[in-house]
Formats: sequence, structure tokens, C-alpha cells
Amino acid sequence: MRKKINLSLALMLLSAVITMAQELKSFTLDDLIPGGSNYYNCSIKNLYGVQWWGDRCIVPDAEEVKTVNPRNGKETLLFTLYDINEGLLSYTGAKLPRIYSLYDISFPEPDRPIVRFRSQDYMIYYNFEYRQVDHLVALGKGAANLDMAPGGRSAAYTVGDQLFVSPSAKASDIISLSPEFADPATAPADHDLVYGQAVHRNEFGIMKGTFWSPRGARLAFYRMDQSMVTDYPQVDVDTRIATLVPDKYPMAGMTSHKVTVGVYDLASGKTVYLDAGDPTDRYFTNISWSPDEQKVYMIELNRDQNYAQLVRYDAATGKREAVIYEEMHPKYVEPQFPLTFLPWDDTKFIYQSQRDGYNHLYLFDTSSPVAPKVEQSANGGTYKESFRVTQLTEGDWLVQSIVGFNEKKKEVYITSTEISPMQTNTYAVNVKTARRRPVGNSEGVHSVQLSSDGNYLIDNYSTPDVPRRIDLIATAGNKVTKCLFTADDPWKGFRVPDIETGTIKAADGETDLYYRIIKPVDFDPAKKYPAIIYVYGGPHAQMLQNNFRYAARGWDIYMAQQGYVMLTIDNRGSSNRGLAFENCTFRQLGTEEMKDQMKGVELLKSLPYVDASRLGVHGWSFGGFMTTNLMLTHPDVFKAAVAGGPVIDWKYYEVMYGERYMDTPEANPEGYKNADLKQRAGRLKGRLEIIIGGNDPTCVPQHSLSFLRACIDAGTHPDFFVYPGQGHNMVGRDRVHLHEHITRYFEDHLK
Repeated sequence: MRKKINLSLALMLLSAVITMAQELKSFTLDDLIPGGSNYYNCSIKNLYGVQWWGDRCIVPDAEEVKTVNPRNGKETLLFTLYDINEGLLSYTGAKLPRIYSLYDISFPEPDRPIVRFRSQDYMIYYNFEYRQVDHLVALGKGAANLDMAPGGRSAAYTVGDQLFVSPSAKASDIISLSPEFADPATAPADHDLVYGQAVHRNEFGIMKGTFWSPRGARLAFYRMDQSMVTDYPQVDVDTRIATLVPDKYPMAGMTSHKVTVGVYDLASGKTVYLDAGDPTDRYFTNISWSPDEQKVYMIELNRDQNYAQLVRYDAATGKREAVIYEEMHPKYVEPQFPLTFLPWDDTKFIYQSQRDGYNHLYLFDTSSPVAPKVEQSANGGTYKESFRVTQLTEGDWLVQSIVGFNEKKKEVYITSTEISPMQTNTYAVNVKTARRRPVGNSEGVHSVQLSSDGNYLIDNYSTPDVPRRIDLIATAGNKVTKCLFTADDPWKGFRVPDIETGTIKAADGETDLYYRIIKPVDFDPAKKYPAIIYVYGGPHAQMLQNNFRYAARGWDIYMAQQGYVMLTIDNRGSSNRGLAFENCTFRQLGTEEMKDQMKGVELLKSLPYVDASRLGVHGWSFGGFMTTNLMLTHPDVFKAAVAGGPVIDWKYYEVMYGERYMDTPEANPEGYKNADLKQRAGRLKGRLEIIIGGNDPTCVPQHSLSFLRACIDAGTHPDFFVYPGQGHNMVGRDRVHLHEHITRYFEDHLK
């Protein structure tokens, strides 16, 4: 009798499992691709707008803002949307529009009850304690690249290529820092002069073009002269007759733009330019201020990008005062971060450098000058110091960012890859002893915000099994004082494939490479499946991390659902593994990276469930270059491929990135020839489709069009698809269409 009951129970459980499997949904591309109609519902949710107001944690939603006591987790209502709109309505200084959400707000003054938000015509500062507008800063029509001064009394912004400073609520007080535009009759041609925007095509960590001094008394800004740069003839096909819309695009080896740095003094109304000398073939980056607002620091590089100088300037006169530090390398030097002064000692600052092979922190003491000395660095370069320098962090891992300070404990907080190159974790480093201690959870990938006193942390993190969690953490003892948010699994109820990670040896036989394999849904080890390698492979990118589902892409998940094995490898040349790992590709882009990707092919061929006669590859941008390269270099290995926005010939790519990794075509003709995929157009055997945006400003259409010409001349037959009017990446519904198109190509030619 007992056996019958157990058998009946087993049959019931089996039936329940089958029923659950039948009820699980299959993904559509609308679920998984940005722009899809159900993408939001299938995305990991976040707690938007959580931030610090001094030492108080702020949690906004659409209609109210709460403060959370970080010591005990107690919540208190701070103000509501209704409160603010009542205050805006009663303001008599100007007609102010209602606002409809409290997500896009900030707290600019840690010791005053001020909240900041933007309307079309003003930046509004609202006192939520008195429920009234505190002050306004006027904005011009079309204001972009908005940069508010510390203290909130002035704004810098651009309109088109011009830069403006607004010091008050009066539009009549707005000041132009672009004098060449004053007379329309003599104004520069489109984009010949650009003020207040990022320069050098956003390389060297440059993300903006204005830099306020610590208390907002002065503004440093970029002025970029592009009049000597060749126009690339982009075309607008939406006009009755197609119209030229030229884009300034300096290709490798060609004439580049010239950048100067101005400093505007709000009190005097005068602008001086830093006396940096002739800007021809030089890069100016990582602009920072001394705490007393009297000095400007800037890192200057030669065009070869193998020699960097940290230079100090007088902010009042623009005069060049001193070279603080110099660093050279036979391949390249790549500064990415401005100086960070210690909040408790104006004579000391932290400089970040890869001089020992990994990005680490170095403490400079400007009160202790030393006789200049030139020493060999651990990574094959040299450096020269003029002040006493202490290395604060070291090891075969890299610092990713400086988060903030605890002034009382004399600690600097960083995020780093110390636990694993696949992770981002937080550490406190004692500036006196250089000892460091972990802060927060040791798993996964963390993005953190530090309170102004350094005692608490907002820790937003994900692990392979946790979509997202946001905790308030005491930095002393790592105690979680409150969980602010936990995201549900957005793919619950869907048929999610199995994801595996591991390591294989690179082509050098020594270096470990991380890989991710996604197996088909309803995987059957007895079957033979087609496999696709998704590749990027270039600098400053990492495809695998220990965040939710190991950073698996939506399209990869979808293709696993369609019955494909999906493989991704972070080859040598990619990010977060140190300088030697990245710069082994110097002057030969595509060579070492492709060798490592072929180790991935060996892995696939070793798997009994992979059909080695049905291998495909797909990638975009640098990944499009790698995809095309793999198809042409190993034509008997890959049956089908889709290359998106590919670099075909590095001579056609932009100056800063291209010359850093390849030198100029004149200095490295053999390297450029070997990486020119037009030279191998006749080797195409399988099915290759090239897809581009019709107005791609990054990998300009010339790349793909010249490749098509080479294939025609060689008698080979790639396929080609264009998204008119789109740039380097497809956006909106076009992005869904793109992935439908890619999927169809593999279904037609690989499956």
C-alpha cells in the first residue's frame, strides 16, 4: 500500500513539473531588446534617484521624497510633489511650470534644505523647509551640456557650438564665452569652433567640456578649433534632394584639431587662456583645480600618446608654472582620471597611473619637493617625479574609481578588481598606512555612493543570482542598516537557458581568459547544436562580469531559445586585466585578439553537443571588425557571420583611438596593411552580412562601402544592409528590427 502511495505522489509531482514547464513563456525580441514593446517589463528594476544629502540618505519616488536615517533605517517624509508645486505656484519672481515627477532632483548643498531641478528656462533651487523657491538660474533656449557651479549660483551650458555662463535669474545677465559668434556675418562655419564640449573625441576619460573651481568662482573650459580638419560627407536622405551634413572627422595620420583651455573669472568677467604653447598635435586632458581655486592642473600628451606631463598653471594669469610629473612608455600612456586632492590637506593629491602595470593610486606631497629623478617603471616605461610620492595601492588588480573620503579616519574609498577581474568591489584605504579593508558584500558587481562623512555607503549591486539589491551599509563593520530595494527576477516565468562560465588559456599558453557559454533551452546533450560566438574584443570593454546571469545579452538568450549554443570570450586586448593584457595588441589590432577567439573555437569543437560544421560569429563596432576578420582569416571554420558597424581599414578610423593602438599609417605601414580587411576580401567563403547605420559618425560608411568594392573586385559576395538615418548603434524600434534581421540571417544560413 505504501509503495502505491509513493508511486502516486511521484506521478503527481512529475505531472506538476510538466505543467509548469508547459506554462513557462518563451522570449520574444520585444522582451529582450531595448526599444521592444515589453523590454521595460523584462528589465531589472532599479531605485531611481537614491542619493545622499550630506549624511542623510534620500529616496525619491514620483510623488514624494523620504529621508532614511543610515544609523537605524528609520524613514521620514521630507516633502511631496504637491508641496513643491504649491511653492512654484506662489512664486512671484517668474512664471514657473509645474513639475510631474520627483525622480530627477538633486541636493546640491549638504548643509541646507535645498532641492534642485530643471525647468525649460531655469534651474530651480527650492527650499523644502520653508516651502518656497530659494533662487533661480536662467538658462538659454536649447541649453545643453549643463554644468552647475558648486553652491548653485551659476550655470555653464552650451547652445550649438557656443558656451554661456548664467550668473543669475536674469536672462539679460547671461554671458557668452564664444566671442567669434558675436557677429553672424563673420561667425565660424558649422563646427569649425566648438566651445564647452568634450574634445579629442571623448578619449582620455573626457566626458565634458566645462570644469568649475571648487567654490564656483572660476570656470575652466575647452575651446576646440576644427577648421583645419577634413569634413566627412555624411548625407541626409530625408530631404527632397539628399543634403550634405558634414562631420569633422580626423582620420589616423591626418590633420587633427587644436584645443586650448580658457579660464573665466566670474568676479572680473575676464577670460585668460592657459599658456600651454602650440596645441598642434597635442592632447589636453584631466583638468582639475587646486582647493584654493588659484591653480589649474592639466595632463598633456604628445600626439604619439607615449609621453604625458602633469602641468600646473596659474588660474589668474594662465601662466605655466611647473611640470609636476612625467610618464613615458614605448607603447602608450593613457591617463583617464583627474587629480583628487585630500579634503583634509590641500598640499596632497592622489594621481592615478598604470605605471606598475595596473591602475593604482599615488599620493603626491606638493609640500615636499625632491630633486627630479627618472626611474624605470615596472611596465617597461619611465617616470619622473618632482615631489615626494607614496604608492597607496598595489597588486595584480586595478583601481576602477575613487568613491570618496572619510576625513576623520583619513581613508579614501575605492572600487577595484582585487577579488576578481569579473567583479567590482569596494575598499577603504588608509592614506597614512596604505592598509585597505573590504567594505560591503564581497560578491558581484557594485556601484556605490559614499555619505559626505564617509560613515555610510549606498551599495547598489548584482550577483549572478541576485538581479539587484540596494543596501545602506555602515563602513565601519560592514553592517547593513537597511535594505532599500530588492529587484525581482524580471525573467521569472520565462524559459531561461543554462549559463556556464569558466576559463581557458589564451593563445600565449599562460593567460587565463574568461568565457561564458549559454546552452539551448531544453538542452539535450545527445543533440548536435549550431554555435555562435558573440565577440567584441577591443579596448575598454568587458563582456563578462559576475553580475546577474554573468552579463548575458538579451539577443544571446533569445538565440539560445532558438537552439544555438552561444559563446563569448574576453580576449587579450580587452578591459580590466591590466596594461600588459591590453597593450599586447599594440600596432597589430586584430592579431592576438583573433588568436584568442580561435581558442574559443577549440573549446566549442571539444564539446560533444556542438556541430563544428555550423559555427557562426557576430559582433558590432570593434566586434564587427573581429567578426569580418575571423570570417576572412579562417574561411573554412565559420559558416555564417553578421558584422555590424565594422572597422575595415584602420586608416579610416579616428586619430586619437586609432593612433594610440596602431601608431600612424606612415609609422606602421605593415601593421595597417595586416589589419586592412579589404586585402582579404577574396578569401570569403561562408555567408557574411555587413550591417551599418547610414550616418555612422564613429565607423564611417566608407569602411563598409570600400569593403564591398574590394569584394566585387575579388569576385566574392557578402550581403549588405543599411539603416538610413541611424548612427553607430540602432535606437528605438530599429534596434528590435536589427536583431530580427540578424536572427533571420543565422536561421537562413547557419541552422
